[in-house]
Amino acid sequence: MGESMETIEILNKVKSGEITIEEAERFFKKQPFEELGFAKLDSHREIRSGFPEVIFCSKKPDDFLVNIYQKMFELHGEVFGTRATKHQYEIVKAVIPEITYDEVSQILKYEKPDKKHIGKIAVCTAGTADIPVAEEAAQTAEFFGAKVERFYDVGVSGIHRLLSKVEDIQSANCVVAVAGMEGALASVIGGLVSNPVIAVPTSVGYGASMNGLSALLTMINSCANGVAVVNIDNGYGAGYMATQINRLAEK
Repeated sequence: MGESMETIEILNKVKSGEITIEEAERFFKKQPFEELGFAKLDSHREIRSGFPEVIFCSKKPDDFLVNIYQKMFELHGEVFGTRATKHQYEIVKAVIPEITYDEVSQILKYEKPDKKHIGKIAVCTAGTADIPVAEEAAQTAEFFGAKVERFYDVGVSGIHRLLSKVEDIQSANCVVAVAGMEGALASVIGGLVSNPVIAVPTSVGYGASMNGLSALLTMINSCANGVAVVNIDNGYGAGYMATQINRLAEK
């Protein structure tokens, strides 16, 4: 019995007689993490939360990273990591040839090719410099099974660009608004849509933007209703929460 089977799949196999109750019991008794010595992989996270564990690649030693990727790939048949470098891509590719790397978002992943994408999440950026964070959000949501539409470079300095896309953005189950500088995009979108807006401040801007702090303060002080804020440059957190909202909407 493969380790990557989900709870419902196992129970259905018991019901149909494909596996015995004893075989299913062995799976459920399996300790809910994989002990690697240097790390404890949360192999039951998807059973509890509906989302598999994601790897934060930044500053992980090479050997540890490769071992974690191998084990996650073995457990789930796919694997997703954020904030990876080109070097990390090369060492992981040596053991998982199917792995792909996106230099814009710094995502290092392999995902099942037949994945179904549901609902609609709109990911918007104020400028092109915000795209790396937006792509982290968009690709996170896509990995977790959401349909994503991108609306890039629609910031308030040329608000007609945003207004030309309003109907498409309004039809989304939720919106991710990614902006640096003063971060006004989230407030503008919050006043135009009826569904939740997840604001992502970025560290894009000149000195007084204080590496994203100005955008963060603007977003958490938004006068628009329905705007929630994640941490500076946290595209992953926004993509995860957007997926949760999208799943609820599709139910």
